[in-house]
Amino acid sequence: MGEKTYLKWHNKIGYGSGDIAGNVVYAFLSAFVMIFLTDTVGLNAGIVGTLIAVSKLFDGVSDIFFGSLIDKTHSRMGKARPWMLYGYFGCAACLVAIFVIPADISQFAQYAWFFIAYTLLNAGFYTANNIAYSALTALITKNNHERVQMGSIRFMFAFGTSMLIQTITVGCVAYFGGGASAWRTVAVIYAIVGVISNTLSVWSVKELPPEELADKEGGQKNQGKEETYRLSQAFGLLVHNKYYLMICGAYILMQIYSATLNMGIYFMTYVLKNANLLGVFSWAINIPMIVGLLFTPALVARWKGMYRLNLYGYALGTIGRLGVVAAGYMGSVPLMLVCTAVAAMGMSPLQGDMNALIATCSEYTFLKTGRRVDGTMYSCTSLGTKLGGGIGTAVAGWLLAYSGYVGGAPEQSASCINMLHIMYLWLPMIFNLLITLILTRLNVEKANEELRAKACPAR
Repeated sequence: MGEKTYLKWHNKIGYGSGDIAGNVVYAFLSAFVMIFLTDTVGLNAGIVGTLIAVSKLFDGVSDIFFGSLIDKTHSRMGKARPWMLYGYFGCAACLVAIFVIPADISQFAQYAWFFIAYTLLNAGFYTANNIAYSALTALITKNNHERVQMGSIRFMFAFGTSMLIQTITVGCVAYFGGGASAWRTVAVIYAIVGVISNTLSVWSVKELPPEELADKEGGQKNQGKEETYRLSQAFGLLVHNKYYLMICGAYILMQIYSATLNMGIYFMTYVLKNANLLGVFSWAINIPMIVGLLFTPALVARWKGMYRLNLYGYALGTIGRLGVVAAGYMGSVPLMLVCTAVAAMGMSPLQGDMNALIATCSEYTFLKTGRRVDGTMYSCTSLGTKLGGGIGTAVAGWLLAYSGYVGGAPEQSASCINMLHIMYLWLPMIFNLLITLILTRLNVEKANEELRAKACPAR
């Protein structure tokens, strides 16, 4: 007998469409907030990068806080849906606030305005909305197949929205006349789109009753309380898991990699002399990434594990990014696009199986200690993600400032152009190489097999 089903096709699509809301915020800010602040508002890239990094620290810590609040919530709408629904109105307001920084206040006040709005958005409303959105996966169905389908549909909406935002934003700003007022108009439009899609997503699903969620269909509800550990104890277990530390290192480098690529708008504007190319490069990254992810489950099964697939994939990704470096100095945009696509295809398996890899690391801790710290492991991973993104953005801002970048100038100095080559061409390749080196040692699946063999020796 198969698993009980809980969702219709419109429930799954409705849920997945919620990532439209998340990505009109995430993709818009990741790709364009820096150049808006430097070229339109006139702020220093180094200071902005530092403020973003500090804000990301608060953002990472708030994950655990909001996760606990959602767990303790009891309402007619359920645990997660109220946070997802009402949290997004704050997201929309803060998104617009970031792009309406007054021109007639002091520069210090402008920095403060941005930091407060950005932190309220990311560490507050966006975190509440996004954690609640993710938690719904476990609250609206107990069917694992449905959960996989929901994740896949969500992923498609996320990448599709991200590509669209990076493709049309530059043109939209130009269409509305450029300058601060145009950015404000675009931010308002994206905020409205986000509110509509988020609201529709919330009302397209319904959380299961608590009594049904408590019944695990396996008779587990009466097995007693689950072991709990203090955060310090759980952290100690993680520190002694070398494979998890490798994953954290790789994850942080992946986020720094993404942050440097998000500075691509500067490379397109001042090196390639065409800001609209950002959208073209976005397609060259995201389409191969999606294709690669579609095949990742089958390849993992065929290769009987994730280790070789992830390692060989990132080796290919490193070669692809090296090709981007060569093509960039040759001035060949078509070759840059081809090599970018090759790199993205190679990097896709690790993107797709990262959660499974973390779960395998959790199993390693259990096999060695008899203790499970799954929740803390995923929370720390989320913190690492945000810290990596913050560090990457800060470094990018510092490098821009160090190079003598002048916001809004029609031409940049030779030192700035050289720095843009380093940031967009060399750094992503170097980060990919470092990740590949980590992956050579990240064979946690083999380690688990050896531990099981020791625990249950063949008779």
